[in-house]
Amino acid sequence: MKEAGNDQVLLTDRGTTFGYQDLVVDYRGLPTMQGFGVPVIMDCTHSLQQPNQTSGVTGGRPDLIPTIAKAAVAVGVDGLFIETHPRPAEAKSDGANMLPIEQLRPLLEQLVKIRAAIRP
Repeated sequence: MKEAGNDQVLLTDRGTTFGYQDLVVDYRGLPTMQGFGVPVIMDCTHSLQQPNQTSGVTGGRPDLIPTIAKAAVAVGVDGLFIETHPRPAEAKSDGANMLPIEQLRPLLEQLVKIRAAIRP
């Protein structure tokens, strides 16, 4: 915490549970987070989890990672957290939420263009 002398604080939006059996991103919270004067990070992977309490296995919607990332960059976040793997189904953790690594570079290229477009 900044009050305790730590000036290396980040705020991360990881989605919110509203009882839908998955997480939801409410982009209205990002400007509020930005108002604290510290970098704001969007966790594009965790925010797409679909917790499944009956089986104990967490699912996900990695197909929506580009949507979450593009919207977050358009709002002006300072960074993104995106889990990636060459073979998500074989990942030891969170494979159901991961972006296949071959999709990362094209996504980053799009995000750089969006970021350039919103900068004054």
